[in-house]
Amino acid sequence: MDKKITVETSARHVHLSQADLEKLFGEGYQLCEKKALSQPGQYACEERVTVVGPKRQLENVIILGPTRNSTQVELSLTDARGIGIIAPIRESGDIAGTPGCKLVGPKGEIEISEGVIAAKRHVHMTPEDAATFGVADKQTVKVEINNEGRAIIFGDVVIRVSDKFATFMHIDTDECNAAGGVLTSQGTIIK
Repeated sequence: MDKKITVETSARHVHLSQADLEKLFGEGYQLCEKKALSQPGQYACEERVTVVGPKRQLENVIILGPTRNSTQVELSLTDARGIGIIAPIRESGDIAGTPGCKLVGPKGEIEISEGVIAAKRHVHMTPEDAATFGVADKQTVKVEINNEGRAIIFGDVVIRVSDKFATFMHIDTDECNAAGGVLTSQGTIIK
């Protein structure tokens, strides 16, 4: 295996708990899968919500399924600042002490007290691929992307290893634009 990994852009999205899903879409509501994502069992949903901040709102924000234990909103730093929220850069799921926002759905709205983050750039990796690349879970690396006219090296990339993952790097839309605006690229891990 060469040392290239596929780099995908993860645009703004929301993960909902089942309780919050039902507040926004109605009692007993279940998410409707629109498209499978690169990570096994993860999918983009038909459903959308509006994310409301102190300054303005983002409409038609996609929900990713399945539901989770806690509701989380993942925005680029540009998106977050645009709606008036200073979102910390965190790993997905690390939402303690983060800002909240209002979410509006077709059947209701909720105020979450925390959960708005800018996702820390990361590489999902299988244990086999981690061994091949010589990296470990929670290790921080750099990844070089050589898109024409916008070669870039991203630092502070967290390796996340699990047998439930497929090997892909995820960056947000701000980072994608810095790398030339190509939604899927190839990257090289630099230790």
